[in-house]
Amino acid sequence: MKFLHSMLRITDIDHSLDFYCNKLGLKEVRRIENEIGKFTLIFLSAPNYESDAQIELTYNWEKEEYDSGRNFGHLAFSVEDIYLICSRLLNMGVTINRPPRDGKMAFIRSPDNISIELLQKGKPLPPKEPWISMKNIGVW
Repeated sequence: MKFLHSMLRITDIDHSLDFYCNKLGLKEVRRIENEIGKFTLIFLSAPNYESDAQIELTYNWEKEEYDSGRNFGHLAFSVEDIYLICSRLLNMGVTINRPPRDGKMAFIRSPDNISIELLQKGKPLPPKEPWISMKNIGVW
């Protein structure tokens, strides 16, 4: 058995691709437009991992509202430098819901309110400001 992808329903393709690709750094590897079913599927992967686990963004052409369900926990990505990516995301207007005070873990949310965990690859980085003093915002 091999894990293929996680599917997330989205409400706006442009906002979602801006978040996942431009801000988070994933890349689009495949897109399917289904006129009969009236939906678009967009598959994303981390750079250099196209055949590994992917995220499938599902956009239904007929508008729907999606509730934030706790039955889906979060997506998780390992990162080379958690402080660097959190700084970059913060500078691009992304709220850091749980700052990386411990040098190991942070949480953000997508435009559709999907919780995303960022984990420092390897050992935690030494705690430092401004992260140590930052408070949690909202939920993750």
